[in-house]
Amino acid sequence: MEKKNVLITGSSRGIGRACALAFARSGYHVFINSSSSPGLLSGLKNEILNMGASCTCVPGDVSSSGQTAQIFETVHRECGCLDVLVNNAGISHFGLLSELSDEEWRKVLDTNLSSAFYCCRAAVPPMVSRKSGRIINISSMWGVSGASCEAAYSASKAGLNGLTKALAKELAPSNIQVNALACGVINTAMNARLTPEESQELAEEIPAGRFGTPEEAAQLVLMLAEAPSYMTGQIIGIDGGFL
Repeated sequence: MEKKNVLITGSSRGIGRACALAFARSGYHVFINSSSSPGLLSGLKNEILNMGASCTCVPGDVSSSGQTAQIFETVHRECGCLDVLVNNAGISHFGLLSELSDEEWRKVLDTNLSSAFYCCRAAVPPMVSRKSGRIINISSMWGVSGASCEAAYSASKAGLNGLTKALAKELAPSNIQVNALACGVINTAMNARLTPEESQELAEEIPAGRFGTPEEAAQLVLMLAEAPSYMTGQIIGIDGGFL
């Protein structure tokens, strides 16, 4: 059987890294991406190769239209068409809206939302030609409910949810499924700003009583990649019962 191909953006750490390892273990050829952590990306590639799986590094900034086009030149040269695209690249910004600069606003929106648009635009035409493909967007529960002092992040993830639903309808006739994960508090570097006391207080607000793990999110991403084709346009929560 021909090996399937997946591209995971922002895959040098956190949920993206866990997704790369999960797909590699499941027999996929994994294209891994990072814009600012070449050492971590190289280490991840070696880990995947040592598992006996296959991997290609496609470094670059997916918040840039030009760099995304270059990334997909490499991807399509190697495999012709992706089976799965995981739009995971993302950053957060914590602070009052009144103190948010134009540059900070644009950076969050470009990294979290525009990157998904650029990647989808590049990935979709071959998928449509083949009438097969899966797109999975890594979103957040704050895109559903909004978070105080995280206006840009919440707006970017709400936009990603809207993109997910709209693109699912657009691509359903071509047998391409588009879904999103609305992640709750996951134990990644994105939450490193929290003190131990703040982390404990936040964990106590979550019905599950703890933060989620990147591996749990990755397990659900892999399940979506293999889900029935009738499942599309869904924003699926993984938040320990928070919302």
